[in-house]
Amino acid sequence: MRAALLYQAGDVRVEDVADPRIQQPTDAVIRIVAGCVCGSDLWPYKSQPLTDRPRQMGHEFIGVVEETGTEAKSFKSGDLVVVPFTYSDGTCENCRRGLTTSCVHGGPWGVGGVDGGQGEAARIPFADSTLVKLPVGADSELLPDLLTLSDVLCTGYHAARTARVKAGDSVTVIGDGAVGLSAVISAKLLGAERIILMGRHTQRTDLGREFGATDVVAGRGQDGVAAVRELTGGTGTDRVLECVGLRDALVQATGVVRDGGVISRVGAPQYPEVPFGFPEFLRNITLTGGVAPARAYIEELMPHILNGDIRPGRVFDRTVALDDVAEGYRLMNDREALKVLIRP
Repeated sequence: MRAALLYQAGDVRVEDVADPRIQQPTDAVIRIVAGCVCGSDLWPYKSQPLTDRPRQMGHEFIGVVEETGTEAKSFKSGDLVVVPFTYSDGTCENCRRGLTTSCVHGGPWGVGGVDGGQGEAARIPFADSTLVKLPVGADSELLPDLLTLSDVLCTGYHAARTARVKAGDSVTVIGDGAVGLSAVISAKLLGAERIILMGRHTQRTDLGREFGATDVVAGRGQDGVAAVRELTGGTGTDRVLECVGLRDALVQATGVVRDGGVISRVGAPQYPEVPFGFPEFLRNITLTGGVAPARAYIEELMPHILNGDIRPGRVFDRTVALDDVAEGYRLMNDREALKVLIRP
């Protein structure tokens, strides 16, 4: 089969790799019908040293079940399924607590002999606990929306859930990327009354307004903090959802959160130390967040897509064929695209 491989920074190639096959009785093999490029894919795309063992890329995908192992009982050939961005056994203590990203037998896609999601097919370990069946066909117009359940929508939702957003809250979302826009959707779903989106790309922030943002602040750093403080009568907002992953974004979050408020960070952190010291301690700020256990949220969020409450698939503004995936990476890296959909 064909799959996207990362050789070094800026060097993504689509090449032939071994076809996936059932290796364990709990496996399934799926034919991928939709995938995408994630913002977190751009970190290795910017920094990966040259290697003679390129990794298969991609961790957000939808596919059709082709084959199942003898112990994979929940799916049959022809089922359309969404794949969360990690696989998990569903039985360990962490999985039972809903923390599927900490599964003791699970892991990420594209490493350790496991296929990635930017390819023609993939082997799925622990298929019964990892996959979620979709009640639509592979030609459904909802496919882009349902693809967001694999990662980006669940990550935005995780930010809002761990920040304990509730009805009537004021929320600041830092970052106008796909995760930030998903956090806007999620804050609105949970009842936030005011949602301030901090971003400077007009096309993205306009979409954020359509998703539920009540205000947009283009300023960064102290200018951005001052603007949010002015909008909130000097107090800041109850909750801040940090969806970037840079130290400056977290510093900005401390500036816009009110005393006693909560900051949830879900942007993959590109810094070694958290800039929280005695001043933040005195303000009783709570810092939470982390990697989203997407599998735990999929069935909760899916009905909102199926009934038309939300259309998160609008974050996809470009579509490329699998053979053109390198161009998809370039488009996102150069900020010419918000999020790229891949059609194998």
